[in-house]
Amino acid sequence: MALLTGPVSANAQEAQVAFGSVKADPSLPVEVTSDSLNVNQEDGSAEFLGNVIVIQGEMRLSAERVLVIYSQDRSSIERMEATENVVLVSPPDAAEGDQAEYTIDTGVIVMKGNVLLTQGPSTISGDQMVANLTSGTATMTGRVKTILQQGGGN
Repeated sequence: MALLTGPVSANAQEAQVAFGSVKADPSLPVEVTSDSLNVNQEDGSAEFLGNVIVIQGEMRLSAERVLVIYSQDRSSIERMEATENVVLVSPPDAAEGDQAEYTIDTGVIVMKGNVLLTQGPSTISGDQMVANLTSGTATMTGRVKTILQQGGGN
């Protein structure tokens, strides 16, 4: 398994990593489930609160709050802003952080704050992760720490 695409020191400032084994299709429908929903007719936004789960193809995003911002003509979703206990899963990889912003058209998710990426037994942490779901790549930045587990065995 190729975890990293370049050398990474124990405390690098940036690391390029693979993210997810299935390339995402941003044109797929977005399904959102939550405990409650507040719609703002003024700006065309929708706020999902409580146990929010966003599904698009294989990608899963969960958080306590997700704000959906629609395009100017309100015909499509421009971006989603997730906060509180944010978890992003693009199988087989998973990441968690304080907040995330998903720009639908580009398939790019920016996670910020205490980001922890788990890939099998290995982990990478940093201040920010920019994941491109359509290319299956990610960049971790800001005090990146990597823990690489060697092959199985007890």
